[in-house]
Amino acid sequence: MVRANTLAALVAFSLVPVRAFDLDVTSDDSIKSTASSIARVLVGFYNGNETGEVPGILADPYYWWNAGAMWDTLIQYWQLTGDGQYNGIVSQALQFQQGDHGDFMPLNETKTLGNDDQATWALAAMSAAEQNFPAPESKSWVSLADAVFNEQAVRWDTQTCGGGLRWQIFSFNNGYNYKNSISNGDFFQLASRLARFTGNTTYSDWASKVYNWTTSVGFIDDEYNVYDGADAIQNCTSISKIQFSYVAGTYISGAAHMYNISSGDEQETWKTALDGLLKTNLDLFFPKGIATEVSCEGQETCNVDMHSMKGIFGQNLVDTIKVAPYTSSDIVKVITSTAEAAADACSSTGCALAWNGKNDDTKTGGVGESLNALSYVQGLLVGKAAAPVTGATGGSASNSNGTATGTSGASSTSTNSSTSGSPTSSGTAAPTTSGNVAVALGSQMGMGGVMAIAGSMAWFML
Repeated sequence: MVRANTLAALVAFSLVPVRAFDLDVTSDDSIKSTASSIARVLVGFYNGNETGEVPGILADPYYWWNAGAMWDTLIQYWQLTGDGQYNGIVSQALQFQQGDHGDFMPLNETKTLGNDDQATWALAAMSAAEQNFPAPESKSWVSLADAVFNEQAVRWDTQTCGGGLRWQIFSFNNGYNYKNSISNGDFFQLASRLARFTGNTTYSDWASKVYNWTTSVGFIDDEYNVYDGADAIQNCTSISKIQFSYVAGTYISGAAHMYNISSGDEQETWKTALDGLLKTNLDLFFPKGIATEVSCEGQETCNVDMHSMKGIFGQNLVDTIKVAPYTSSDIVKVITSTAEAAADACSSTGCALAWNGKNDDTKTGGVGESLNALSYVQGLLVGKAAAPVTGATGGSASNSNGTATGTSGASSTSTNSSTSGSPTSSGTAAPTTSGNVAVALGSQMGMGGVMAIAGSMAWFML
């Protein structure tokens, strides 16, 4: 479905020349002005706050997780620029999509909800908690994130591959037999941030467990390349080595948060991991200093979900600076060069996906392209940003005190599906990962699954 205002924008673009934004990276006023312009374009793709529409979701062709990533981006926008004009729709979206049990498992998203989708919304709630985003009336933001953690801890599957989360939650969705880095990486990041916010070592123990499993199974190699995943039926013996920027980003953010809360030898261990992940993946995903989704961008094979990956990566890098400031020199350098290129590839009608200066006539991209550009432009303000708060330094009240707070959603029993191998295009399974390059780069998939499990069990799984 194509929205009327999107069509109008395309018609206008064909008739009227567009101009790139004039960004001065040395001027806070210029940065904020450019960020405001791009945020306006991004929010223009949303109509869930209009009468008769569903709050929190985006129209086709976007999936449920794309909306969660958009809200997380706008929370960071508010925190970095001080512009709160979109806070109302962000708060409404997060609350409306939390589901009946406060665990980001709304029943109407069953066919497009996997572990990585659910975690995307939980990470947005975590951002709200850490930035002291105006809290909902019924519960704290961190309690929503905690509920997701509890459910995902119970889903940890030791029957295959020695552990790990499956991509999907229910066996009826394509990808159930795939264990991927993004689902486990988002769980790792979520656990690390909950550990920092609450001071509870159960979260940090889980974060260490997830990271160690990821490296032991080979999803992160000795050179800190982060690969996509593997078939659980084959016991993760054959790894798909496609690489996506936001997958690397979630592990970088998680390692940075673990570095922040540790000390002594443990901190040195996390610093080694963080430095390695940064070095390898900054080199890989910033050729010539410009953020690039290398798996698909040059070949022009990126699907809808891949369009937003490098923007989420940029947000992870900004968050890394906040909790591991020593990383700022290397990260700010590529954020700056990327922000300049992104602003030059944007106009009031949209942004291009590629920022190599060769696509000046394609500034009509969608949500992902605008999210990408906004992430890097607003990221230029990270040096002025306050550190994320914790429960002990002014964060909103937390229910995460060493006992599970997540509640059950619609329970179910999962059984292995007959499908083996990599996820395939189905229209219902998510395109964030794939088991082979052809599927990953050529298909337009969704995310899948719905299940909730008693959160109280999570604390007995370590």
